Amino acid sequence: MKRKVCVVTGSRAEYGLLRLLIREVEKDLDLQLLVTGMHLSKEFGFTYREVEKDGFRINKKINILSRSDKAVDVAKSTGKAIENFAKAYKELKPEIVVVLGDRFEIFGAAAAAHISRIPIAHIHGGELTEGAFDDAFRHSITKMSQLHFVSTEEYRRRVIQLGEDPKRVFNVGAIGLDNIKKLKLFPKKELENNLNFRFNKHNFLVTFHPVTLENNTSKKQFQNLLNAFKELKDTNIIFTKTNADTGGRIINVMIDSYTKRNKGRAISFASLGRLRYLSTMQYVDAVVGNSSSGIIEAPSFKIGTINIGDRQKGRIKADSVIDCKPDKESILMALKILYSKKFQKKLKDVKNPYEKEGDASKKIKEVIKKSDLSGILKKEFYDLEVEKRD
Repeated sequence: MKRKVCVVTGSRAEYGLLRLLIREVEKDLDLQLLVTGMHLSKEFGFTYREVEKDGFRINKKINILSRSDKAVDVAKSTGKAIENFAKAYKELKPEIVVVLGDRFEIFGAAAAAHISRIPIAHIHGGELTEGAFDDAFRHSITKMSQLHFVSTEEYRRRVIQLGEDPKRVFNVGAIGLDNIKKLKLFPKKELENNLNFRFNKHNFLVTFHPVTLENNTSKKQFQNLLNAFKELKDTNIIFTKTNADTGGRIINVMIDSYTKRNKGRAISFASLGRLRYLSTMQYVDAVVGNSSSGIIEAPSFKIGTINIGDRQKGRIKADSVIDCKPDKESILMALKILYSKKFQKKLKDVKNPYEKEGDASKKIKEVIKKSDLSGILKKEFYDLEVEKRD
């Protein structure tokens, strides 16, 4: 019998990364697909429809989100996730659960699997995002997981540093880069028609999330970015809205207000979807904000990234990433660097540290398919100090 593999997805961005892996699992194993979080929210675009449009059967829709993004409500949503995922696992009886990243709903799904004594395969462990509480969630998921698929050798070493067996930590590169190689991206005119939006001489793709380990900074920091945009000429802006993070909804309200005042110059989407998002990257000067896509995917398009503030602090970055503080003057200085001849020349030769030869999705599928899961739940702590002495 085929191995029962349960894949969990909770957001538009993470589904875009998992999509090709889900297809691989579906072809070769017994796929169980659980959808949760923002996918099931009208506010965030009912993106579970994208999953269904891709032809996947959703086994369970697990509703957890509150209408509020206050800390107490995010905590309640996390508790609800643990309870409802435990019920789903009891019914579906998966042999292994696959999760990606570091969000609170994924932490809930992993905690439920851990308590239910189901092995976990974790993708994108070992990374750092020092400005977000996702950092602690990610490392916690690592300690609950048995198989680890990381995006760079440095992250592999960090997972091992957390006490994980090197034999179960696999550097496959960033899984999302498979999409860039395999998807047929829209030509410019077709993309403009699809978005109902025209590109200008200069263009930015903007995603700005709250820095969740800071108190009440979202409004001020995002306003600083909008104030910097006032100084620009011949520039159009495509916004993608925030995730369901603490402090995120105020940013979405500000985006709506800005696009209403700047029709023809700015447009926003709750979700562009993977194909439109990557297609848009082809034709912008930079990804602006604090999204991981500016760190991991943008360098493959040889475009710049203006990385604002501390949300992505600690990640490995290509030379195409310009870090700046979340104030107007720093953002304008970063934009000046972006358009400098020296920086534009450097972009032509930029290397993406997350790229690795081969197909990450297939590699992950093969490891999940072939790994012996008997007795895998009991883990010994891999001690680096003992390794050094030996």
